[in-house]
Amino acid sequence: MADDNSKTNLPPLSLHVPEPKYRPGDTVDYSDVDIPSAGDQPRPDVSSDPAIMREMVYDMVRVLDEDYKAVGPWDPKLSDDTLLKMLKTMAQVRAFDDRLHRMQRQGKTSFYMKSTGEEATSVAAAMALHSDDMCFPSYRQQGILFVRGYPMVDMINQIFSNREDKLKGRQLPIMYCSRRLGFFSISGNLATQYPQAVGWAMASAAKGDTRIAATWCGEGSTAEGDFHSAMTFATVYNAPIIMNVVNNQWAISSFSGFAGGERTTFAARAAGYGIAGLRVDGNDPLAVYAATQWAAERARTNNGPTLIEHFTYRAEAHSTSDDPSAYRSAQEREEWPLGDPITRLKRHLIHRGVWSKGQHEALDKECIEAVKVATKEAEKNGILGHGLHQPFETMFQDVFEEMPWHLKEQSEQANKEREIKWPDAEASR
Repeated sequence: MADDNSKTNLPPLSLHVPEPKYRPGDTVDYSDVDIPSAGDQPRPDVSSDPAIMREMVYDMVRVLDEDYKAVGPWDPKLSDDTLLKMLKTMAQVRAFDDRLHRMQRQGKTSFYMKSTGEEATSVAAAMALHSDDMCFPSYRQQGILFVRGYPMVDMINQIFSNREDKLKGRQLPIMYCSRRLGFFSISGNLATQYPQAVGWAMASAAKGDTRIAATWCGEGSTAEGDFHSAMTFATVYNAPIIMNVVNNQWAISSFSGFAGGERTTFAARAAGYGIAGLRVDGNDPLAVYAATQWAAERARTNNGPTLIEHFTYRAEAHSTSDDPSAYRSAQEREEWPLGDPITRLKRHLIHRGVWSKGQHEALDKECIEAVKVATKEAEKNGILGHGLHQPFETMFQDVFEEMPWHLKEQSEQANKEREIKWPDAEASR
């Protein structure tokens, strides 16, 4: 054993606390962010051993160059119609977000979360999947529902928690679910969807099905234990799954460094687990589509899971409960070097000669009007605090296949007490 006196010359230990480069009022300079040229990244075969792909977790898959041309081996070579559908869907998501955010400020709902700047990570990714693949989203992937045709009115009913809310008022606003469309219920607890998604993918493989799973989380959620448990199971059982990490640089008030982003990329977690990993320009819709398409084919052909880091930026507040001006520079959004996904795809389509500024202005107006019509329809079913909610007795339902005796008694007692206290409650529904 070393003599304790021998330690007197050692420097004292120090604790590193991550600190973002820019705070409110700071001038933003992203010149140190390494953005590789579009088209330079190799596209390996979907059956490639993850060991030969390790450099890709530090690179960045990009398709659209500075002139908005699609270049390189990752170009998915999509048709004009497919690209126009992608553009229109992202524009509709943004219009929806803008209006529902305003409605929260008007007191018509309690909470909302926008996906501004991140639309490609859900819309382009969902378009690259089969329509019956199972999606396990986080809370900023509403674009998946738009791709799969979920009615806006139903989404707004859920946000208002009104009498037509298909989830019967049991979920926070924006935490949608659609079994029919393969959209698993959103959870407010971080990363719980990851082990659920891997378990579903393992079950699909065990049954000899052909459907794969895809799941999403933010970069901060990769610090949760559920994320790492899911990675272990996906690795061990070669689960047919795509694990998306949306690195938008910020949690509600802390930056990506608190989840390990200072040390390495989030895609590098894949190399640590021995699975395929890709780091993608998350504001390049074609790159997101191509990476998802590659990972889906890999999973579908029993070549294993893929982790995709979407390098993007949260352009607005984390939610309506957040004020980003309190912790980040106002210049960040304008200075972000990868631009905006809708603008980039719009300019690519203009370059292709199938779109114009005038058509895009008309599209924006059309999207705004569609959301306006949907919100007016949903408001007929009630808004926050206006009494048009689910029937009282539904609070006792859907827990058991057959309601046990004690819940029946509680339900009957609660209804009797309610009738005595609020005799007009039934009529107000």
